[in-house]
Amino acid sequence: MAARRAQGAPTFTEQARRSQLIECTIDLISTKGHPATSLAAIAERAGLSKAAVLYHFSSKDNLTRAALEHVLAEFTAYVNERVAAEPDPRAAVVAYVRAMIGYQQANRRHVRVITEMLLDDEGGTRLKTPGGHDTAGRWNALADLLAAGQQAGQFREFDPATVALAIGGSIDGVVAHWLAHPELDLDAAANELETFTLYAIERRG
Repeated sequence: MAARRAQGAPTFTEQARRSQLIECTIDLISTKGHPATSLAAIAERAGLSKAAVLYHFSSKDNLTRAALEHVLAEFTAYVNERVAAEPDPRAAVVAYVRAMIGYQQANRRHVRVITEMLLDDEGGTRLKTPGGHDTAGRWNALADLLAAGQQAGQFREFDPATVALAIGGSIDGVVAHWLAHPELDLDAAANELETFTLYAIERRG
């Protein structure tokens, strides 16, 4: 006899449908923007009725939040995997910077979802926190890597949180410019960011 699925756990078909709806939502947010991504548009893209969409996600907010959670989870996993492969603090920081640029270069749709849902004004200068995301502390992982490098004696003395903010802001600035000006050589920019980062943190003299 086949084992019963856990009470309330989604079936394989339901999981596949939820994944489809999340991908459709990502597509629409990345091309039309968050405000213009309606439940009706998502349903049409997925070839479903609005009622079917609401069966899986009770509201547009829940669906768009799920899409953002998916994007952030993919992004975080990509960066963490590459950092974890580098046991040396210096190499880990370089891997972090490279991974932050590399993921966004390869996943432009995801970048658009993040900026559409986390940037709170037209100029892109204020961060909001949908779903409780700690955007103010999003460079904490980098600060931890910098602190580890200091403890290993590889980096000069500085405040890890402040320097992480400076490096993170540089990454954001380069990616924002690339989004507006796709002709920017992002590989060359990543090289410059690596040099900038190492110059900022390594001991000299």
